[in-house]
Amino acid sequence: MAVQTDPSDVAKTAAVRGQDGTPPVGQHGGNKRKPGIGAAPYLLMIPALAVTALLLGYPLVKNAMLSFQNLNMGQLIQHVTEWNGFKNYQEVLTGEDFWKVTLRTIVFTGVNVVLIMVLGTLVGLLLARLGKKMRLTLMVGLVLAWAMPIVAASTVFQWLFASRYGVVNYVLDKLGWHSMADFNWTGSQFSTFFVVTLLIVWGSIPFVAINLYAATTTIAKELYEAAALDGAGTWKIFTSVTFPFLRPFLYATTFLEVIWVFKAFPQIFTISEGGPNRLTETLPIYAFVEGVGNQHYGMGAAISLLTILIMLGLTSYYLRIVLKQEEDEL
Repeated sequence: MAVQTDPSDVAKTAAVRGQDGTPPVGQHGGNKRKPGIGAAPYLLMIPALAVTALLLGYPLVKNAMLSFQNLNMGQLIQHVTEWNGFKNYQEVLTGEDFWKVTLRTIVFTGVNVVLIMVLGTLVGLLLARLGKKMRLTLMVGLVLAWAMPIVAASTVFQWLFASRYGVVNYVLDKLGWHSMADFNWTGSQFSTFFVVTLLIVWGSIPFVAINLYAATTTIAKELYEAAALDGAGTWKIFTSVTFPFLRPFLYATTFLEVIWVFKAFPQIFTISEGGPNRLTETLPIYAFVEGVGNQHYGMGAAISLLTILIMLGLTSYYLRIVLKQEEDEL
């Protein structure tokens, strides 16, 4: 059956499309791109990348050059550059001290990160359950603890755990532990790490708690109401509603805490300077003592670069686990 076509409609269509049968320029639906738009974001990133390369890249390159030199006070005074190749790395990697300190640093980081994430999560969930006044009071306390400078906080902890006239020893003595009246908290490896761990956890909990509370405010209340109507208890509601929404935040925060605790320097150095008998040295303290303390600057530079590589290895392994879990969930 033939379809009748009005000649006037054909003429109108031809006029609209043009003589060559292509749509006019204004009717391409935005297919044409303006020149230069694709490169604009990258051009805007150049100043930030340049500043980052200047502030971070130059010290890293300079440190790498020092790690291949035999540099001590004599070379500094005489302005002599003495290259020794991989001798610094060979001496570090073949010694027992480096591997002991590395294992100690990994264990120390793991214990602190677990405590920070568990306690910070509990405090964050507590903030979500409190009333406005109590929540504001607790958040002010957390912010003040978080804002305190690290050296100032370390000095306060030194006063608290002082062997004589320390508040902690005084309280323990009054509670009946008279043997703790003059106890030296920095006299053994375990007690020193106990004080340092308290200091680091105390200073890191506010970051986790406040950010976790902010994440809980994005969860719709209807989900909690639906879970309660289904008869779910507190633990079931947390595992089925709260935790799935907080999982990305917990992954990212754990990643940051691993980096921050692994490179913790002022807390340990202020409390014990790596003592007693260098038993509380972590990799950053070990690099400083060997480099600046013993004036083996090339050795210290080599240890610091190895520390960076170890930290990159740990964080990349963690990221690999996180990405694999996310792929399995998809």
